[in-house]
Formats: sequence, C-alpha cells, structure tokens
Amino acid sequence: MRPQAEAMKALLERPDMQVVPGCGDGMGAWLVQEAGFKIGFASGSSIHAMRLAMPDMDLLSFPEMRDAVESMVNAAPKVLWLADGDTGYGNAIAVQRTVREYARAGAAAVLIEDKIWPRPLGKSGAKLVVERDEARQRIRAAVQAAREEGVLLLARTDACRSRGFDEALARLKEFVAEGADIFFLDSPENEAQMRASVEACGGKPAVSVTSPAGKHFMPDDAGLAQAGIKFAIYPQEILAATVHAIRAALAGMKGGPRAPMASIPDLAAAVRSDAYLALDGRLAVGEVS
Repeated sequence: MRPQAEAMKALLERPDMQVVPGCGDGMGAWLVQEAGFKIGFASGSSIHAMRLAMPDMDLLSFPEMRDAVESMVNAAPKVLWLADGDTGYGNAIAVQRTVREYARAGAAAVLIEDKIWPRPLGKSGAKLVVERDEARQRIRAAVQAAREEGVLLLARTDACRSRGFDEALARLKEFVAEGADIFFLDSPENEAQMRASVEACGGKPAVSVTSPAGKHFMPDDAGLAQAGIKFAIYPQEILAATVHAIRAALAGMKGGPRAPMASIPDLAAAVRSDAYLALDGRLAVGEVS
C-alpha cells in the first residue's frame, strides 16, 4: 500500500472523527495544508466551479479532473487527498484507469459512485443510478485497481433519491462484499437512515457529506460522530467562502465598503514567495539541491 493510503487507513482506525474540507484548485489545497488539516477532498463540484463557473453535471473530462487533482497534490503534499472519481467515466476498464491515474497522481483514496454517466438531459439534474448489477461490477473493477495501485477505494451510492433507501442500503452492503474500504450513502433522510448505513458497512468506515445546498439529513460534527461517521466531508465550504469574498472585494472596488483583505505578508505566504525566492537564489549560483 502506498504511504499516503497507509496514513489515511491509520486515521480511519482512530476513534475520533476527521473533518475533511473540499477544494478545487492549488491555492485552496495549500491553504488546507496551512490550516493543518490531515485530509482533503478534491471535490468535483468545487473543481467544476473553479474551472468553469458551472455546476457539477459531468461537464469536465477525466483528463481535466486528473490535472486538477494533481495540482492539488503538488500544492499540498502533506495532505492526504481523497480524489473524486465520479462514475469512473465509462465502462469497467475506464473505471480502472480512473483509479490508477488518480493513484499515480498522488491520491490516497479514490471515490467511485453508481450514478449514470453521462447524466441524462431533461431530468433536472436528478441523481439517477445504473442498475445494481452494473454498479456492483463498477465497484468490483475499482477495488481491483485500487488494490493493485495501493490506494483506498471509497464506494458511494446515490440510489436513495431515485430508488429509495432500501435499494441504496442493499447496494452499500454489496459494495462492502466487493471489498471497498470506505463507504458513503448519499442523501439520508434522517438519523435512523444514517445509522443504518453505518451499520451496513460491517465495521468498515463510513463518511458523510455536508453541503450548503443539501436538503438531506446533515447534523453537526458532534451528531455525525455519534452516528459513527469517520470522515465528515465539507466539499463546498471553501468554494462558498471564495464566492462571498470575491463579490465583497468587487463591490468595494465599485465604491462600496472595502472588504477585508490579506496583508502583503499574508498574501506572500499564501503563494509561497519565500520558497520560490530561496530556490531562485540557489539555482542562480548553480546549486541543484
């Protein structure tokens, strides 16, 4: 197993819950590391927003997503990154390629889900899923690639909304049987469903996702920990803060109240000017290490 996957596995085995911020670019990743978070989520929704100013509706290709993940890993190598592999971008062979490429880009774990890809039009962005047999095959292929590459596999089901909780729970149990390492049941309606999903994992770790736009059951961190959640993922907190801050800054430039700004030293630290200038100085005199 790769060192970053071993480190994430060790965190999953601890009794305490980890809070996991999501982000979509190198700056966000660096600030996650600067803040001292151990784990980060390369969030598909944040990457879509930062690159396209569009929702996460399967608009980015796999190479674009991989490039974004690699930039985050490079910017914040001390963070253990969970990469959003979406549906794997095709058949089972494509799923395996997605897992392998993210592993080689430095991810500690990869998320694969059971939604239909590409997302059907005319359904108002509904989270429609493939049939259960295809979902199981997708996770089986992903697990095989994850084992060979030495990373962890997070299996996600989005079946709750379109096929009901019982179907979603059945899929979760099958993903456990296929050997995935971490599990996520999207959109539980209440605490009982969340606890049932945790129990269905058979002792393996479950994660949650808390989104500003979410309408499902989303307790606070204490409630999540009590329900047995190991990673509490916040995929859009940084994105939401970024949008708010940029709008405030632009409003100030148009004559409104000036928004709070990073100081010059803070900005220099955020873009790591000292590290760049130190390397610049070494290379200028012929040093290579």
